[in-house]
Amino acid sequence: MLTQTTSRVLEPSDLDAALAVLDRDPVANAFVTSRVQVAGLDPWRLGGEMWGWYEDGMLTSLCYAGANLVPICATPRAVRAFADRARRAGRRCSSIVGPAEATGRLWRLLEPHWGPAREVRAHQPLMVTDRMPADITPDPYVRRIRKDEMDTIMPACVAMFTEEVGVSPMAGDGGLLYQARVAELVGSGRSFARLDEHGKVVFKAEIGAATARACQIQGVWVAPEYRGRGLAAPGMAAVLRYALADVAPVVSLYVNDYNTAARRTYRRVGFQEVGAFTSILF
Repeated sequence: MLTQTTSRVLEPSDLDAALAVLDRDPVANAFVTSRVQVAGLDPWRLGGEMWGWYEDGMLTSLCYAGANLVPICATPRAVRAFADRARRAGRRCSSIVGPAEATGRLWRLLEPHWGPAREVRAHQPLMVTDRMPADITPDPYVRRIRKDEMDTIMPACVAMFTEEVGVSPMAGDGGLLYQARVAELVGSGRSFARLDEHGKVVFKAEIGAATARACQIQGVWVAPEYRGRGLAAPGMAAVLRYALADVAPVVSLYVNDYNTAARRTYRRVGFQEVGAFTSILF
């Protein structure tokens, strides 16, 4: 057993201890928890390393270091240790994302070495609900996307990602990794959309991270020509109904604070702000 305050890369044998830390905040940690529950702590399967911070031999904080750098239940001392490890390793991630306080502290330590960032989204409200809205009828035309409809959903996914992140997911590897992720969500029945009479996507959303305790809605998008027609709230209610019935008892999402229209829609559907995330985009 470790008897000093230290950090190290976790091994598969540390799985139970890591899951115990993740379970302390099942909503905020849903993304990393869902990956760990499927892949364990083997870096090849997980898609990155899991760093652990120990105090008096007890694992108290984590940091996922893959395509994203994600501090988890990270105390100020843990953040300093994770920042030092990340600085020595060099930047390999496309973003730093996580609970606002720890993520902001981590970025302040890394910015002199990794900066400047392409964009800093310092306050992204984390919103949660565990019930259906009483006054919004779910859109009956929102349904699961089938595996044979990848060509239908993919353009909408690319448009959403490009609009949201500011770069195309098709850059770099030609979109292979992004297409694989979309296919994974479609294959698992967690991609939803409403199509118009011509078979074009007019509303879409996915249930991304999913555990037995919480799941996260992501990729909410309305086609530009259909915005302002009242599709978002009924569409979200439809996806929420699927999520609560089939996936988890608590549903979350996080949203840019400047996206007032989306925040208003989510509040109408019953989501309440319970915290905030920060995202640093490179």
